[in-house]
Amino acid sequence: MYKSSYPSPLSSPLKAQFPTFLCNTHLRLLLLERENIKPFLEREKMTKEVSEEGQVHHHGKDYVDPPPAPLLDMGELKLWSFYRALIAEFIATLLFLYVTVATVIGHKKLNAADQCDGVGILGIAWAFGGMIFILVYCTAGISGGHINPAVTFGLFLARKVSLIRAVMYMIAQCLGAICGVGLVKAFMKGYYNRLGGGANSVSHGYNTGTALGAEIIGTFVLVYTVFSATDPKRSARDSHVPVSRSNF
Repeated sequence: MYKSSYPSPLSSPLKAQFPTFLCNTHLRLLLLERENIKPFLEREKMTKEVSEEGQVHHHGKDYVDPPPAPLLDMGELKLWSFYRALIAEFIATLLFLYVTVATVIGHKKLNAADQCDGVGILGIAWAFGGMIFILVYCTAGISGGHINPAVTFGLFLARKVSLIRAVMYMIAQCLGAICGVGLVKAFMKGYYNRLGGGANSVSHGYNTGTALGAEIIGTFVLVYTVFSATDPKRSARDSHVPVSRSNF
């Protein structure tokens, strides 16, 4: 029978050292695994501690409210973005009043000649809602898309905007509304004077108190919708959709 002249590893002096070699290798693997997992465990511990501290600090809230806007922020007067926002509010309110008032006057003019003619109440609602949809979508990233002094005043009371921004927004909105209605009067002067400028009036069978209550409820729904759509915890980018629907 053939027998190798080379000594077998197990029959050599390495045979006695082989168990020690295995133990040392296993020990090295355990130490390496421990060193690799140690930073991960430390990060997990730190994350848990920060999370617990944040929950205690915010009284159990799982979100962080943005800080309130300063009451008087004079630094805004030095920013071009502030004046760009004023221009956006002015133009948006001008277009909104021009299109909606012209729609109302056009409906009344056609409806006076034929009761079945005109866009109807639903068409007027679409004009208001469609314009708000477009204008808020265009100006939300510039000025916030207020287009209404009631919205601006509500956001000011909630400390979402400063006093200076709120006052300047309302001035820009009122000027835009005056210019928009002025354009309607310039283009439709005869019908504008004859139909009272398209202004709303209390319908027959209702008193002033009922009309006031309807205006209060409608304004509440509008401002509430704006606050819900612009909530900082809301991650959706379609905030203009509920705002436009609330104007129908």
